[in-house]
Amino acid sequence: MQLHNKIDREVLKKELMEETFSRKTISFYRYHYLDDPQGFRDDIYRDWFALNCFGRIYVAREGINAQMSVPEHHFNKFLLTLEKYDILKNIPIKYAIEDSGKSFYKLTIKVRPKLVADGLDEGTYDVTNVGKHLSGLEFHELVGKENTVVVDMRNFYESEIGHFEGAVCPEADTFREELEMVTDLLQDKKDKKILLYCTGGIRCEKASAFLKHQGFEDVNQLHGGVLEYARQIKTAQLESKFTGKNFVFDERLGESVNGKIISHCHQCGSPCDTHTNCANNSCHLLFIQCPECAQKYDGCCTPECTAEKEGNTTAKGPRAYQFGNSRKYRKSLALVKAEQQTENN
Repeated sequence: MQLHNKIDREVLKKELMEETFSRKTISFYRYHYLDDPQGFRDDIYRDWFALNCFGRIYVAREGINAQMSVPEHHFNKFLLTLEKYDILKNIPIKYAIEDSGKSFYKLTIKVRPKLVADGLDEGTYDVTNVGKHLSGLEFHELVGKENTVVVDMRNFYESEIGHFEGAVCPEADTFREELEMVTDLLQDKKDKKILLYCTGGIRCEKASAFLKHQGFEDVNQLHGGVLEYARQIKTAQLESKFTGKNFVFDERLGESVNGKIISHCHQCGSPCDTHTNCANNSCHLLFIQCPECAQKYDGCCTPECTAEKEGNTTAKGPRAYQFGNSRKYRKSLALVKAEQQTENN
């Protein structure tokens, strides 16, 4: 059998919307040394393709990071496949906060050099010497306490729509950039209790190890990330200290944690937390757009992109930014505008 998809994405999306059964959106990760990442990748592709699983999974010599949607009627069979591999046995699974089952439309499994790109040479720091894992409830109790510093280890476009109260939210576009920024921002806070969080926990594993390598001693991380925090807070019937929407890397692009909107449309400034990609295929910039502006600009980020999409103009020369889900860099429109303003001053 072929071990990758060759069907057009629009066909796959149409088939997904016509499904008559329910799916569960889940995520999991584990750092675990793999002798043969490619062979492991091919084995799990066969297992999960046979169960009609969709998702985006990354495999590296250091482990696995997965976001998936699994048909509910195959879920028990899916769990059995996990027991076949040492890396997946008893792996903690996080479940989506809001789940329509339409999060992914195909199965994509890629082998990468690292699960989370930190830009550092292998062996620069011990990735296994991580901070203390805190449950959602433990993390909840510490947020806002004296001598604690809460740090968002996600990218700016994620924290822009939702974050913990009082969190340090660096305007970083990549995890590599954020490691450097956070280290600089916290240089005078090495005597504080550091609380790190991200979406599902995987970025905090590396971030906590990196901070410990830099001399920080009391480093803690939210185990299971915002996803697990939201579940535990809901079960305990506590008021969430995470406000806004949790960004997710699938077709939904976000799921609300407490129902509040803390961000604004990048075009008109009205309250909005809906991310979208510019409908001009030669742009595809990720930005926040309200329904009114989506109609006004035909789903595009600027009048120029609207005109280009409609075939009235053609882009000349390289664009001033890079964008998109699979590109090396991905900037919010707010950062692009800030950079342009700085250049013009």
